[in-house]
Amino acid sequence: MPRNRIVVLLAAVALVLVAGCGGSSDGGSGAKSKLTLVAYSTPREVYEQLIPDFQKTTAGKGVSFEQSYGSSGEQSRAVESGLAADVVALSLAPDVDRLVDAGIVSKDWTNDEFDGMVSRSVVVLAVRKGNPKHIRGWADLIRDDVDMITPNPFTSGGARWNVMAAYGAERKEGKSEDDAVDYLRRLFHNVSVQDKSARESLQTFLGGKGDVLIAYENEAITAQQNGEKLDYIVPKQTILIENPIAATDDGGETAQAFVDFARSPAAQRVFAEKGYRSIRDDLVDKARYPTPAALFTIADLGGWKDVQKRFFDRESGIMADIQREVGAPLDD
Repeated sequence: MPRNRIVVLLAAVALVLVAGCGGSSDGGSGAKSKLTLVAYSTPREVYEQLIPDFQKTTAGKGVSFEQSYGSSGEQSRAVESGLAADVVALSLAPDVDRLVDAGIVSKDWTNDEFDGMVSRSVVVLAVRKGNPKHIRGWADLIRDDVDMITPNPFTSGGARWNVMAAYGAERKEGKSEDDAVDYLRRLFHNVSVQDKSARESLQTFLGGKGDVLIAYENEAITAQQNGEKLDYIVPKQTILIENPIAATDDGGETAQAFVDFARSPAAQRVFAEKGYRSIRDDLVDKARYPTPAALFTIADLGGWKDVQKRFFDRESGIMADIQREVGAPLDD
């Protein structure tokens, strides 16, 4: 077994022991008194508020939680390898689909009015306070005097959104496929640090490294709410981020109740307070979250199934070639 898989499996076993094997059952009804939430790194502040709110509801009364946060890809692989999970809240749909293939999440997890999603955002460019490098859009990121920060796209779901935002922005401007790929190559030659998760990249940037951080809009807003000195630019051309949530087959009715609660108007207002764009259109404050002029979706770029193969296959993907060229890791 490869060393990286052994590390993931050992971590999964340790967390299973801590989590009490994912929660206890209250009988044959499928109700549980303990849920294990496994999530990607950036919505920690949201779920730390949603959990006590859920516990005040009838469905959540008496329910305790174990929580695990990390890069989306690593979290998904850990659950696949045995990490106990009742609810998974990940960065992108393919990380949930992996768990469908593993028999952990039902194949119909997207069969609801929100297509399996719980939050939205867009990719933005976070800069130092006052924007001393005068960053205005994607073209500025490949200048010789700009030091870039973005997570590793082979561990972080946020990084994959960033890559597709950069590539799609070039295509939106009428650039050819080759030109857009060349832009990615030049961009990653300017990246000095590739952390494992979006939250780690934010911490690297806040620690003083880099001129620009490619990030979720909500991460930039969270940093500002915490008193950090940064600004951010919403590019004219950027991608709509959609983040999934799902109950696992082991989660039972309590896990599904939490998923339903996370999509409720009350919970979606919490997401909005933390910088996310709600999946409920009537709750989106257009003054605070204006729609970018040339917003596009992953479907516009062929959909995740095609994108995963073309860009993120470890053997033949576009980003695998670029990572090898710049000397960045492809390991889990």
